[in-house]
Amino acid sequence: MAKLSPMMLAPPVIFLGLAVLMFVGLQREDPDSLPSALEGKPAPAVMVSGLGGKSAFNDQTLRDGEVKLVNFWASWCAPCRVEHPQLEELASEGIAIYGVNYKDKAPNALKFLKDLGDPYKAIGADESGRMALNWGVYGVPETYVISGDGTIVLRFAGPITKRVIAETIRPAIARAHGGS
Repeated sequence: MAKLSPMMLAPPVIFLGLAVLMFVGLQREDPDSLPSALEGKPAPAVMVSGLGGKSAFNDQTLRDGEVKLVNFWASWCAPCRVEHPQLEELASEGIAIYGVNYKDKAPNALKFLKDLGDPYKAIGADESGRMALNWGVYGVPETYVISGDGTIVLRFAGPITKRVIAETIRPAIARAHGGS
């Protein structure tokens, strides 16, 4: 009988290890969600510059006692175009949305808002991406639900759809208001 060498055992052991990792990863509640170390913590500093004379916002705005959304977006971002009608709908319901234009050119950003509408109560530009980095943004679009005291209740990565509004954003807004 031939003796098994360690080299012969390596492929099945590696395969088994990868299979276990995949199985554990698939057991997560929402495999598409990205973790956020900032949920439940105060929102990082607002570091935006003005965008074409539009109203800007700052740290005090995030802690004004009102629940709000902070949306990171860019004119060059196709998923941002996809989610834009949902942001318009939320804004028309009176939900305050603050926009952070991410690594974009001001004329392009302003044209985007002129063409598609401006759902933002106030907006600022993050030309360097520094604010996005501090907030843990992976890419645009990303939206945060912020409680009245400036605590991050939810971070949602990706475009907001009607389903995301119903199943994720509205429940987070209710939690931010102190609901269940």
